[in-house]
This record gives sequence, structure tokens and C-alpha cells, in this order.
Amino acid sequence: MIGYFILQYRMTNRKLNDFGIGPVIGYVLLTAGFIGLSVFLFYKTAFAEYIYITVALAFVSNLSEIKRNDFLKACFSDKKFKLLRISENLVVTIPFVCFLFFKQLLLSPVILIGISVLLGLTSFKTTLHFTVPTPFFKRPFEFSVGFRNTFYLFIISYLLTFFALFYDNFNLGVFALLLVIVIPFSYYVRPENDYFVWIFNSSSKQFLFHKIKTGLFFSSMLSLPIALVLGSSYPANVEVIFLSISLGYFFLITMILAKYASYPYEIGLPEVIIIVASVFFPPLLLAIIPYFFIKSTKRLTRILG
Repeated sequence: MIGYFILQYRMTNRKLNDFGIGPVIGYVLLTAGFIGLSVFLFYKTAFAEYIYITVALAFVSNLSEIKRNDFLKACFSDKKFKLLRISENLVVTIPFVCFLFFKQLLLSPVILIGISVLLGLTSFKTTLHFTVPTPFFKRPFEFSVGFRNTFYLFIISYLLTFFALFYDNFNLGVFALLLVIVIPFSYYVRPENDYFVWIFNSSSKQFLFHKIKTGLFFSSMLSLPIALVLGSSYPANVEVIFLSISLGYFFLITMILAKYASYPYEIGLPEVIIIVASVFFPPLLLAIIPYFFIKSTKRLTRILG
């Protein structure tokens, strides 16, 4: 099992080298960026604690991909597999937990650790080959595949919404809404095989508009129920709810375009830096979205014409 983490470490070093950054410099920049973003987030908004947990769970959910876990099960015994998954989840959440403790928040890091351990112990693919039903069609595979890998996070979100109403805690409700909005971002991290782009038989602009329209529509299916419940229960805070959803839509569009701006490769460091900059200053999205759109059309032209 130790060999697995050594392999992951070497693969990370290789990716940093591919970006043109030495591993030592890369880890220093990642640490500084993480601390800087964390400090900025807690300075900027009262919802920072909830957003923080949402981001941590989004990272953890990427480790729960079914095919990836099937491969690990084939390499390790059941006991070692669960221990490995728990260890992976904890490695991802430890930086978040440490900063939450630094901010003298005690309950949220304990909850985050508990959920991470629970997800490491839980296997959603059974010997009965049960397929999790989705409200999506098969063609927009990002949501149909992504939802099956992260459906438990949506269950948690809707339960949190119930508790928010029960205990009259609007902040908890906003956290649940943000969680539902952020989860689909992870569906557009990895590029698909170019065959799944070619089969659309459309222009690059039509393809991108189709992807954006599909992403917004299905994201709305998941987030609007919580937004409507919160809006009807807290009419004085409708502006906060509307702003959260609107920003979520803009960032979702940015993620989709960033994916194809780097296609057929994974989202690169320049795109990541641009997206992070937009988190600090959201009005940048008004310039970033057209930039990614133009770059995406050029990338897709060789496949779609």
C-alpha cells in the first residue's frame, strides 16, 4: 500500500514537471496558494466555513470514481482497499481540517473527517450490479456518469436543506445550495475521448453551446429545488440565493469552456490560474468566458471542422 502512495507522489512530480515547474517549487506554490485562498475566503465572506467544506468534499468525491475504485479492488484485498481509500480521503482533507482548527472551528473539521472516513468505508457498486438511476439522458454523459459517482453528496445536500429549515438556519441552507452548485464542476475536469466529440457532427460553436445549455439545464434541475425552498422560507434573502445560483452558472460555463480550451489534454496550469483569479475577482468572468470560448473553438475545429 505504501508503494501506491509513492507512485502517486512520483506521478504528481511528473505532472508538475510537465507544467514546467519543479516539484519543490510546485509544492511551495501549492501550499502558499492554498493558505492564501483560505485566508482570503474567510476574510471575504461569512459563508467561508460552508464553502470550505464544500470544496473539500468536492475533492474527495473525485476519488470515489467507480472505475478507479474497481481497479484498486482488483489490486488490493478488501481490508487494504478500505484502508487505502480512508487514507486517501484523509490526505485530501487534512489541509482543510488543519486550517479549520487554526480558525478555532471545532465542529466542521470533525464532520469533514467523519464524512471522509465514511466515504472511504462505503462502496456503492454491489455484486447485484445495481445502477443508480439518474434524471438525465444518456447523451450528456458528464451528468449521467458524474451523478452516479457523487449522488451521495446530493442526498447530503437535501438532508442539510431539511435541517436548515427545521432549525431555522439560513446559512446551512446556503451551504447546501452551494454544495449542489459546485459538485457538477468536477464533471468537466477530465477530457473525454475525441470520438465522443466527433459524433456530434456539428460546428465547434454549436457543440459548445450544446454543452453549455445541457450543463445549465441539468445543473438547474439539481439546484433549483433547494433554491425555491429557501426562497419561499426566507424571502428577505432572495438576493443572496439568486447571486449564489448566478455565480454558479457563470463558473460552470467557465469550467466547461476551460475543459475544451485545453482539449484533448486535461485543464492546464494557465487555465487553473485564470479560474483561481476569477474566484478572487468574479467580474473577470466577463472577459474569461469569451477568451475560453474562442480558444475552445480553435481546439475543437480540428475534430468538428
